[in-house]
Amino acid sequence: MDMSRRSVIAGAAAVGVVAATAGTARAASRQPVKELFGTLPDGTKVHRWSLENGGTRLKVLSYGGIVQSLEIPDRHGRHTNVSLGYDNLAAYVAGTTFFGATIGRYGNRIAKGRFTLDGRAHQLSVNDGENSLHGGARGFDTRVWDVEGFTAGPDVGLHLYYTSVDGEMGYPGTLRTKVTFTLTRHGDWRIGYEATTDRPTVVNLTNHTYYNLAGEGSGGIHDHELTLRAARYTPTDAGLIPTGELARVAGTPFDFRRAKAVGRDIRAGHPQLVTAKGFDHNFVLDKGVTARPEHIATLRDPRSGRTLKIATDQPGVQFYSGNFLDGSLVGTSGRTYRQGDGLCLETQHFPDSPNQPSFPSTVLRPGQTYRTTTIHSFGV
Repeated sequence: MDMSRRSVIAGAAAVGVVAATAGTARAASRQPVKELFGTLPDGTKVHRWSLENGGTRLKVLSYGGIVQSLEIPDRHGRHTNVSLGYDNLAAYVAGTTFFGATIGRYGNRIAKGRFTLDGRAHQLSVNDGENSLHGGARGFDTRVWDVEGFTAGPDVGLHLYYTSVDGEMGYPGTLRTKVTFTLTRHGDWRIGYEATTDRPTVVNLTNHTYYNLAGEGSGGIHDHELTLRAARYTPTDAGLIPTGELARVAGTPFDFRRAKAVGRDIRAGHPQLVTAKGFDHNFVLDKGVTARPEHIATLRDPRSGRTLKIATDQPGVQFYSGNFLDGSLVGTSGRTYRQGDGLCLETQHFPDSPNQPSFPSTVLRPGQTYRTTTIHSFGV
C-alpha cells in the first residue's frame, strides 16, 4: 500500500468514517453480508451481497453478477459510490446499459452474430442491430448466479457460479463458469474468471462497471485523466465491428500513452469518434497476453483526487466513454445519467475475435480451463 492510501484510511478513521475496532470486531466486519434486494416476476429472489475491506466497499447482486455500488474514499477519507447503477431490481431487468454487469459468454460484439468453429457455423442471438453484443439478448448479465461468500486470511470475497447450457443464445457447449470477486486488505478489487466446456466454444468474460471517480450522479467524466499502455487500437466499421486493422494511436485522439483528459479530443471530428459518438474502441495493450496481470491503465479524477489503476493478463481493453447515456435513466443517487457521465474500461480479448484470424483466439476446448484475472487498485 502506498503512503497516500495509508493516509486516506488513517484520516477516515480519525473522522469516524472508518471505525476503530479491534480483534474479533474487525474480523466480523469483514464477513460478507447478504440481504434481499428484490424478486423477479417468476418469483426468483435476488440478493445483494456487501463486502468491505481495506477502505473499499462493494455491493454485488446475484442478478447478473452486477456491481450495484462501489465506494472508495477521496483525499479527505470521504466515501462515495463511484459506479453507475440503480437502486431497484426492476430498473436492472428493464435496462440495456449493462451497468456493473458480469458479461458472457462473449464480451463485446460478434459480427452478424455468426462464427464458424471447426468447420461448423453457429448463429448467435442478435441484439445490437445485426450484431451480437455481450452474449446476446439474454446474456450472463440477465441470469441469476449462485453466490457464496468467503473470507481467506485478510481477504474477503464472493464466488459466483453460473452454468450456461449447450445452445444458450446459440453458443455451443455447456459452459460452467465461476467468477470470484475479492477485496484485499489493501482495498484492491480482484476479479478472477474461470470456465470449462464439454464442446469447443468461444469465451470472452469481462465486467461492465461504469466509473465516475467524482461520484455517481455528480456530472461528466470528461475532466478525468486517463493513461492507457496501448500504442495501437482496432478501428471499427459503422456497426462498431473491428475492421481487422491494428492502427497506431500516435497523432490521433486515441493516444492516451501519456495522461490526458478524456474530453480533450473527444469532439475532434475524427471519423472513428463520429461513428461511435465518442470513444467505444478496443485498445491493443502493448504487453499482449501475459501469464500474470500487468498494469495497463490509470484513471484519475482531479476534483476528488481518487485514482483507479487496472492490471490484467488480457490483451485488450475496451474504453467506452458513456456515449449512449441519454438522460432517461435515473441512478442510485436519484439523478439522471447523461452522455459522458461514466466510462468503462473492460479488459478483454478483442471484439469479433472468432471471425478475425489475426486476433488472439477466444476458443475454449474440453479439457482446458479458461482463466483470467483483472485487478482494480484504488488510491489518491
